[in-house]
Amino acid sequence: MRRYKIVDVPESRLEHLVQQGADLIEDGLKYLDHQRRTGAGRLDVLFVDSGHALVVAELKVVEDDSMLMQGLAYYDSIATNLEGLCRAYSDSGVKPGEEPRLMLIAPSFSPTLQSLCKWINVPISLISFTCIEFEDARGDIVPIFKEVTVPSKPEPIEVYTIEKRLQYITDKGVRKRVETLLEEVKAWDPERTTIDATKYDLSLKVNNRVFAYLAPRRKHFLIYTNDPQGKWTGYPVDQEDELTAAKQQMKSNFDKLR
Repeated sequence: MRRYKIVDVPESRLEHLVQQGADLIEDGLKYLDHQRRTGAGRLDVLFVDSGHALVVAELKVVEDDSMLMQGLAYYDSIATNLEGLCRAYSDSGVKPGEEPRLMLIAPSFSPTLQSLCKWINVPISLISFTCIEFEDARGDIVPIFKEVTVPSKPEPIEVYTIEKRLQYITDKGVRKRVETLLEEVKAWDPERTTIDATKYDLSLKVNNRVFAYLAPRRKHFLIYTNDPQGKWTGYPVDQEDELTAAKQQMKSNFDKLR
């Protein structure tokens, strides 16, 4: 087995290594340019990936959170002038319809930088590297690259409201009937009755105990409550007489929990 040691390299050497070994970073990645002038200064390296998109690479030989903002500044300049750059590098297969990417290359990335990346609406790759030197080939530096997973952005918390549930009903007459019913139910005991929106329905409670659900539909609605035998039952409401019957049963269950 060949013996080796981990070595540090200056940024100029790292720049040379990524130029020569772009495909070691990512399969199909190709070197285009380096130290290209932009409105934000000279960017380190410019690649094109296997999907024909420009890749703006910012390099550091130490962990450095500032590289994120620096990389974004270069990305902004490249993305702003994308059409002209695509023409300039058309022989390399760059296509203007592909969104550019940002690639940060460093020995490691702090938890802070990794966490911030999930909020950035830009395709971004974090690539860590280690350089090794074999004892039988001094000066022959080999970079080893590894992609670091950017944390996933948390799903937005959906806020359920009564108004949103009522908006699902497209028939104005049905919506008015539901609004009137909710006002009447609330009046049964204003201090103890609550009406809450769930993902799809409205939950009707007295003393924090559910006595019914109201399920909006486009042109009608359903009331779910216990029937006279105590079985949980859905009552479709299309007509006023159906509402009267369902409301009577709902009121009976309400009184039992009051």
